[in-house]
Amino acid sequence: MKILGIALLLTLLFRLSPATAAEINVRVQNLPAEGTLILQVYDDPDAFGRFRNPATEVVYSIAPGQDYVITDAPAGEVAVLAYLDKNDNRALDKNFIGIPREPVGLSNRYRPKGPPSFQRASFMAVAGQANETDIEFYQVLGESGQWGLGLGAVGRSSPYVDSDSSVVQVIPAITYFGERLQWVGPNLRFGVAGSDKLRLAVTASYRVGAYEESDSPALAGLGDRDGTLMAGLGVVYDAPHGIKLGLSYENDVLDRNGGGSIVDAKVSRGFQLGNLRLSPSLGVNWTSSSLADYDFGVPVAAALPLRPAYSVGSSVSFEAGVGGLWELSENWRIALDFAYESLDDEITDSPIVDDDYVLKGFTALTYTF
Repeated sequence: MKILGIALLLTLLFRLSPATAAEINVRVQNLPAEGTLILQVYDDPDAFGRFRNPATEVVYSIAPGQDYVITDAPAGEVAVLAYLDKNDNRALDKNFIGIPREPVGLSNRYRPKGPPSFQRASFMAVAGQANETDIEFYQVLGESGQWGLGLGAVGRSSPYVDSDSSVVQVIPAITYFGERLQWVGPNLRFGVAGSDKLRLAVTASYRVGAYEESDSPALAGLGDRDGTLMAGLGVVYDAPHGIKLGLSYENDVLDRNGGGSIVDAKVSRGFQLGNLRLSPSLGVNWTSSSLADYDFGVPVAAALPLRPAYSVGSSVSFEAGVGGLWELSENWRIALDFAYESLDDEITDSPIVDDDYVLKGFTALTYTF
């Protein structure tokens, strides 16, 4: 009886399975005469944004007159990724920053210039009906990488006594994504070793000046604290479940603040919300004494009765932030990166500091070619 019951159950499941599965006919353009075509179906926006963990995968050997059909796709809202597996390793090869090296195509003939939007590529796959989608192959980075131009702003709030002047600077928003180089606004990375999961990069970033002495009477006579160029090394690891771990060290290469340096560790994870991709993050920052003293100290020569001399030691701060990329169209996008950074006692004990936190961020509108 037990064996008969199991057989009946398996028969029932087999008969019910077509009601929860859909068939998709994929019409592919720009297909070469031969090679290996891999079709993946996604029903999870986060997985689609990373091109990992598809719900269904089908492998075809390309042949003239071949029909490319996915017979066991999940019913409901789905998106299809197709790629040419040029080295037959059954994986989509990516560069240092996770951009596909091999030709890809997405459903609805969607050709994004950045992280893909599930909303733009998705369609309803209905069980028991003829479902079709068109895919056009393209090389994400083209022949010479991907450029973007626009306008942006970088800034930070002022934690100083009697100062309500936040530091905001308008800058050209230049973006570039290549095989190893990544340039987004004030930040630049060049991959020197590793893979799309674990990589070491040379980094550079523009650090906004802390204040101008005219911002507050408490800062009078201290001189302006100008922006500078920081450069160093960074390590990034793409952990399971979309979690990203980063560790970086940067030093003031222009020596504007005594050669100060910063070490920061950060953990983040991306989430897809329609055409908006958000990446909340948590971090810990260590700032050298020379840099902290440049921003928050009071030299002996500038001491006053109500502003005694104060030397700041190295400090540790905690940071919570969110980065985002909002795709307005296949070419236009808004990038943002905002963070709340706490300040430790070494800084808040300074006679020129009033707040125990700093708000900082970057935003830009760019057109990608």
